[in-house]
Amino acid sequence: MSDRYSSKTTNSGNQNRRSSFQMSSTTFEAIRGDLYKLTGIYYTDNKKYLLESRIQRRIDELKLSSFEDYHKLINSFNGRDELNKLFDAITINETYFFRAEFQFEAFENVLAPEIIKKTASYKKTMRIWSAASSSGEEAYTIAMIIDYKLKSRFPDVNFEIIASDINETVIESAKKGEYKDYAIRNIPPDYMRKYFTKKGSLYTISDKIKKMVEFKKINLYDPISVRKAGRIDIAWCCNVLIYFDIPSKQKVVKSLYEAINSNGYLFIGYSESLHGITNDFKLVHLPKAMAYQKIEKR
Repeated sequence: MSDRYSSKTTNSGNQNRRSSFQMSSTTFEAIRGDLYKLTGIYYTDNKKYLLESRIQRRIDELKLSSFEDYHKLINSFNGRDELNKLFDAITINETYFFRAEFQFEAFENVLAPEIIKKTASYKKTMRIWSAASSSGEEAYTIAMIIDYKLKSRFPDVNFEIIASDINETVIESAKKGEYKDYAIRNIPPDYMRKYFTKKGSLYTISDKIKKMVEFKKINLYDPISVRKAGRIDIAWCCNVLIYFDIPSKQKVVKSLYEAINSNGYLFIGYSESLHGITNDFKLVHLPKAMAYQKIEKR
């Protein structure tokens, strides 16, 4: 996943309209509670302005008269579609290829060979999950590494990649596999030549790589939704946990634990830690990177 939240500037028309009403503390607490219950994402009081600005855009588009009207809409019988749009509005997605460079190197050189070696000969399938995959850069990076480096070393292994996000808009964008300069800036030249074509200002990843990734809408805060990922050998869940409070982190990590196979691995963001969250994973030091390995409960 990616950096999920930031503020954006708005046009002058919206600024003028926005000054006509504000979100009351009561409505903020109500909408914050709804989001927390459904996603585990918690907006602290000092982030009220951020949630307000995101919802304001939806109010402008829907031509509603108040934040209270919007709260009524998302809690109405017909509010499910708008609730999905609200999820899209509060999760922004800014990432790029080969972002976690040392994690990918550890995957290629250490973890993938280790898991393959331990897997029974009749079950040579490795399943990898890019959770909160945003617009697809992480999942496609994994796919390129597998195609370029691992398939020739392990020709009998079937690699399966699942990519997921709660944001339906970025999932559809990821499926297209079209990227601008910012996203491709860290890609090694040989990967660029092999897997990308340029048309205008866009770089499109090859159909071969796109076909290697299966995209799903998964809410990490919902254990039933997480089951759609199936059983996983290695999961990436980077730069997501920092936006949850402790109980929500514990809930999400528990679901990840249950999805990961015996002795499988979890990567999280460099600024994140499972310390104080769970004892179900042990920290493993890898060359220039760290991962958490699942501990089997007795």
